[in-house]
Amino acid sequence: MSTLDAERTTPVPDGSDGGAARRVPLWLSITAASVPMFMVALDNLVVSTALPTLAKELQADTQDLQWFVNAYVLTFACLLLTAAALGDRFGRRKVFVLGIIVFTLSSMYCGLSDTTTELIVGRTLQGVGAAAVMPLSMTLLAQAVPAKRRSLALGLWSAFSGLAVAFGPVVGGAVVDGIAWQWIFWINVPVCVIAIPLALKVLDESKLVGARMDPLGMILATGGLVAVVWAIVNGAEDGWTDGLILGAFAGGAVLLAAFVLWEARASEPVLPLSLYRIRSFVMCNVVSATMYFGVFGSIFLLSQYLQIAPFRTPLHAGLLTLAWTLMPMFIAPLAGAFTDRIGGGRLMAFGLLLQAVGLAWINLLATANTPYSHLVGAMILGGAGMGFAFAPTASVVLGSVSQDLQGKASGANTTAREIGGALGIAVLSTVFVRNGSTAGAQQFVDGMHPAVWVGAAVVFVGALCALAIPRTSAQPAARTTAAEKAEDESRSPVSAGV
Repeated sequence: MSTLDAERTTPVPDGSDGGAARRVPLWLSITAASVPMFMVALDNLVVSTALPTLAKELQADTQDLQWFVNAYVLTFACLLLTAAALGDRFGRRKVFVLGIIVFTLSSMYCGLSDTTTELIVGRTLQGVGAAAVMPLSMTLLAQAVPAKRRSLALGLWSAFSGLAVAFGPVVGGAVVDGIAWQWIFWINVPVCVIAIPLALKVLDESKLVGARMDPLGMILATGGLVAVVWAIVNGAEDGWTDGLILGAFAGGAVLLAAFVLWEARASEPVLPLSLYRIRSFVMCNVVSATMYFGVFGSIFLLSQYLQIAPFRTPLHAGLLTLAWTLMPMFIAPLAGAFTDRIGGGRLMAFGLLLQAVGLAWINLLATANTPYSHLVGAMILGGAGMGFAFAPTASVVLGSVSQDLQGKASGANTTAREIGGALGIAVLSTVFVRNGSTAGAQQFVDGMHPAVWVGAAVVFVGALCALAIPRTSAQPAARTTAAEKAEDESRSPVSAGV
């Protein structure tokens, strides 16, 4: 019997030890946790592809276009820790499903939007739902599979993310060219119809027994992150020395400092500071932030480059990106399968090195009329690097902490990742604007070159940081419970406090 055909035994719904346990195929658990995450990842990339069309049909300026992306990133990044804490307290599956519902309803609102303001509001609400979906998706999957198969399962979870990365530009281009831009949001509805009952049927509810809320910690963390991320996404447009931008950075720093002081004394912290004494966890966050800074900041520009130099339709440009974006779908499962054998840090370092080389290669060849055939090799290399980095990151983050802290660890890592991506887009956009413009192909290339060099350099730094991750990351012995040991022996997940 193959790994994916193996079945897992889960506790009965009331969490007791008696009664008949239900059996669910392992592949179905992976699908139930991954489909909503696929929807969240797909939607963000679909919007990025549609930006030129949105600019034309909604008369949106450059700042509006940035907010179509950043309004989502702002709420998404700033509510991840809160969503993970709510899942620990009220039930991870419950909060996960609620996030899917919020994301889908806000997608419908986006599809009905007629103005830039309405679309920005809808994207903000989408970020609220996505904040519950992304980190809890990883945590629920980790609990649904035996520990010895966790790296493989997370590799397949990452392959779903790679699938969204691959088809986001294509779906966006096809919808914009063939129907109307509003349908990039309406396509979420049928996915939700499948995702909600699947999650309720397949995934077990779990929460931390006796967990209490940390409302002050949530307020301080959210307020500080909102201020910092707002300053980041507006700094490129308003100027990094603008008084309001500097004030937002200062206010965010004060709130985050107060958050750290409070968490050090809180009995039930939303983010235990003990996590930051674990080298694997800390360095993995650094690697995630640098990867998203360099790669996604560069892709923000490269996706537009393929539509401008020379002119191509959104669908045509989306199809051309498949050389890059299809690679993680194939590489991530392999990387997940070999994570425990080779070491997550080594795989991440190799992946980031490939990405840095791929970005540098593209940048050296990119002109106002470079044939696509000259770029495809570099795109394949960069995409393979993404695949080697995605799966080990998830595995190292969850493997470096005890099971009761996996939700918080996942939320913290995703927060670092998204802030890195937002900062990358903002900083690289600033470099782009100072050296070029979107007025024509040559002007775009003039601005893109120095910006992508910055992105490639940051990714290379991330590769060096990944080498500092220990090859093995055992959970702290004091936090390893008897239930976790029983999970390895019985191949059953732990669902505490159902």
